[in-house]
Amino acid sequence: MVERDASSLTNKHLKTLLPKLLGGIGALHRDRPDLVVAAWPDVIGEKLAAMTRAVSFEKGILLVKVSNSTLYSVLAQHEKLRLVKGLRERFPSVEIKTIHFRMG
Repeated sequence: MVERDASSLTNKHLKTLLPKLLGGIGALHRDRPDLVVAAWPDVIGEKLAAMTRAVSFEKGILLVKVSNSTLYSVLAQHEKLRLVKGLRERFPSVEIKTIHFRMG
């Protein structure tokens, strides 16, 4: 009878499973653009979420509708890079190219 240390068995399994698990998470985000859209309120913040609405995420571009021209200007000119960075941090396995803001 061979005696094994329980932690060595656990470590061996984690080393095998972790790459598969992480790959699966990345594939889930790539195959589920609605997850990126659904995360928009958390990324933009509670105050601005009420005045914006993520509509779609296709080919790395998030389309966001904004309620007024002043907000459009602020987001497009001053906040866009920060928001793209926030999305990339939240979804590191997803290619997020940019955000397009539209009035509506």
